[in-house]
Amino acid sequence: MDSQHDSAPASRPPESSRSQTTLRVNGKPHTLTVDHRRVLLDLLREDLELAGAKKGCDHGQCGACTVLVDGRRVNSCLLFAVALDGCEITTIEGLAGDGEELHPLQRAFLDRDAFQCGYCTPGQICSAVGALAEAAAGHPSHVTDPAVPSGEPVALDREEIRERLSGNLCRCGAYPRIADAVEDVIP
Repeated sequence: MDSQHDSAPASRPPESSRSQTTLRVNGKPHTLTVDHRRVLLDLLREDLELAGAKKGCDHGQCGACTVLVDGRRVNSCLLFAVALDGCEITTIEGLAGDGEELHPLQRAFLDRDAFQCGYCTPGQICSAVGALAEAAAGHPSHVTDPAVPSGEPVALDREEIRERLSGNLCRCGAYPRIADAVEDVIP
């Protein structure tokens, strides 16, 4: 082992590569001085100690890090935190708000036993919240019937749910119960 790497002190980036950033996370403002290279996932987990979003692939391919930014679902491992200055971030910890009642999707996941190991569950739930909002706002998916009028809410059947959640992987294979849980909360 190379000893120079063992004893090398951790270096901080120069101040010119750091900016003050304010994020509203789960309804609370946080102002931090952030390295321009720091991604949202690391800021949430390491700086704000919100461990719900998980680091899976670290390439935006598994969805374990999914959170909501201004109500839209995103892979937090791909977004630089400084680019989100002023944004509203909602993590799995903030879905229920300040109350003790779970978010309807959190409750449905529990009721349907829609998880096994649970590693992907926070990302699955945040993604489902975003997918429900997208369908309600009339955003089509790859499988949406082209006859659906543009901008009209999209009805979520099993095929739509599966397509809209296809960016979130579950190594345990809990997909049928995840789809069941989402179906349970469709208005």
